Amino acid sequence: MITLDRVLLDHLVYAVPSLPAAIADVAERFGVRAQAGGKHTGLGTHNALLALGPRTYLEIIAPDPDQPEPPARRPFGLDRVTHGRLAGWALACDDIDAAVARTRSRGYDPGEVIDGRRVSPAGTALRWRMTSSQTASDLVPFLISWGDTEHPAASAPRGLTLEALSLEHPDPGSLVPLLSALGADVQVKPTAAAALVARLGGPNGRMVLR
Repeated sequence: MITLDRVLLDHLVYAVPSLPAAIADVAERFGVRAQAGGKHTGLGTHNALLALGPRTYLEIIAPDPDQPEPPARRPFGLDRVTHGRLAGWALACDDIDAAVARTRSRGYDPGEVIDGRRVSPAGTALRWRMTSSQTASDLVPFLISWGDTEHPAASAPRGLTLEALSLEHPDPGSLVPLLSALGADVQVKPTAAAALVARLGGPNGRMVLR
């Protein structure tokens, strides 16, 4: 379980061009095979999951070739992704409306709260509420609340742990106020290119995903 200041890191989003290829690649590199999560009907995407802790997980997400082209762009830059990359992260909150109000009072608008839905391969519908900011970059997390839905980490394959998370950006100072408003106390390193970097431990040892 990774806590950042007063919040819990809910999940990391790993955007890939092909889900089957990414599942095989992650299994070879890290030693644990992700389990199919299901389809995001209407968004044109599907995913697979790996637990990173009791209430933290890795979501591998890709365009779904079995769905028609969605009316809007796929999330996390999936319409133009050519290789796997960490493309987002989420912070868990019990009361997302209160969390949004608190974040806005600190000077950052995380966006409106929208409803999400995914159907598992077994036909079970999972529902959640999340923020969808049009101004957030890959490095600024979104908020998510699972309500009465069982947390995805509970049924995802185990074996990996999230040991550390850091951000890289050419201008760290531009991110600090946004992260502080969200309660995410995470290190931002000055680098030439922006990146989200996770250190994972597992059967194949400690490795980095970015």
